[in-house]
Amino acid sequence: MKKKQGSRNKQSVLWLFMLLIFVVFFAVMWYMNFLVNTFVDKEKEKIKIWVNAIERKADLVSYTDNFFQIIAEDQDRRANTIGQAFLKIATSNIGDDITFYSDIITENKTIPCILLDNNYRLSDTKNLSEEEKNEIRTSQDVKEVLARDKYKMIPINYYGQDFIYLYYKESKIYTQLRAVFDDLIKSFFNEIVNNAPSIPVIVTDSTQTKVLFFGNLDSLRMNQPAYKSKVLSNMRKANDPIKISLGQEKFCYVFYEDSVLLKSTRYFPILLFVLLTLFVFFAYVVYRNYRQNEQDRIWVGMSKETAHQLGTPISSLMAWTELLREEQVNPEILHEIDKDIDHLETIAQRFSKIGSEPNLKKENINAVVSSFVAYFKNRTSRQIDIQVNLPEQEVYAEISTHLFEWVLENICKNAVDAMNGIGTITISVTENSQFVIIDITDTGKGIDSQYQKTIFKPGFTTKERGWGLGLTLAQRIINQQHNGELKLKESEINKGSTFRIKLRKNKIK
Repeated sequence: MKKKQGSRNKQSVLWLFMLLIFVVFFAVMWYMNFLVNTFVDKEKEKIKIWVNAIERKADLVSYTDNFFQIIAEDQDRRANTIGQAFLKIATSNIGDDITFYSDIITENKTIPCILLDNNYRLSDTKNLSEEEKNEIRTSQDVKEVLARDKYKMIPINYYGQDFIYLYYKESKIYTQLRAVFDDLIKSFFNEIVNNAPSIPVIVTDSTQTKVLFFGNLDSLRMNQPAYKSKVLSNMRKANDPIKISLGQEKFCYVFYEDSVLLKSTRYFPILLFVLLTLFVFFAYVVYRNYRQNEQDRIWVGMSKETAHQLGTPISSLMAWTELLREEQVNPEILHEIDKDIDHLETIAQRFSKIGSEPNLKKENINAVVSSFVAYFKNRTSRQIDIQVNLPEQEVYAEISTHLFEWVLENICKNAVDAMNGIGTITISVTENSQFVIIDITDTGKGIDSQYQKTIFKPGFTTKERGWGLGLTLAQRIINQQHNGELKLKESEINKGSTFRIKLRKNKIK
């Protein structure tokens, strides 16, 4: 294969330019990936600090709850002590010193107590407000208040089967402390949600299914069970949940995942890669189209100039022919000369029509092929056998006869060169419901498989002399100006090649 030196130089410059683009491209990708990874590490560090803060505050919450539990247990012990003091007083004999026990009862300034008999009749109260005392005037009132305020009961067996009952509840101070603790827990959860560094977060109960709080999530969609379950599943896969002890063997769990910004940042290099790839692709397409248009303009200009230059010698040859007729030269010789002059005029017309919109007319393809073969046979080696297979019925397609014959001539001349002037060219015309198909087969040396995809590219040639434009122009004429298709159907080394032309069929009216 031979290519022109200028074409090779331009190709080298193009590849060098593409290499430079890819070097810049990968340099930008590497730097952006570095920035993204740095950002990701910073975000992860913020999340780690946030997680550590949650765990430390969770320890504080657990410690506070344990402290309140100790207070509650101490309160229960004090209530039991008061109950025992009542029992000692109730079972004491006349003359016994009960000062110690009465002091225990008297010194109780915080624990609300109610002393009842078997029938819920009121015996005594301690540390109840006037409002609370007014609520327990009857036995029924007493039962309702005991249930409502969750009083605990200590039975006091003062004689035989006789009992009195001491009911008590947590002190007001303890109730206030418990309210403070509940506020602490609530504010703790709010802090988890509100102070999350832009990351989606969910707080669940100990079953890891019931959502207590959530933040940085769509509040409307979080009301949908399926969406909520999906988010929890994704968070569980992303990170292990943080277990928070709330005391008294109660736990909750904090689920979290990467922020939307962090997720988006991870995909940024991919997006950048796609955008840069598209940019390089479109730049290449624009460059290729520009080169293509530039080549087209050059070819059109060269073709029209060639047609113009051919006009003068053709006119001169026509004049010389007339002069030879006057000299009574052999008519058969003049007839052949006239054919060549007509062919030169056809060639000039072909060149003049390149770059112009062709005037397509409905033509009988059988007749066009037969006419071409008749002319081509007389100007080809006698050792070339040209066979034509035509259908019995006429087939029609819209073509420009001069340009279509040029395509046939280019393909057949290449076939003659491929056979070194000895062999067979077979032209077969067939049809189907949509197309007229012309197959041109030679018995030449064939085309190597590595070149079969490049034979229609400008500049490709296997000849010692040649511009490599014949097949390129032929394909352009068929594909672009006739809305058809010219392709290499098949080729085998030392057996030959087949080129196929497909044209849209015209139905006979």
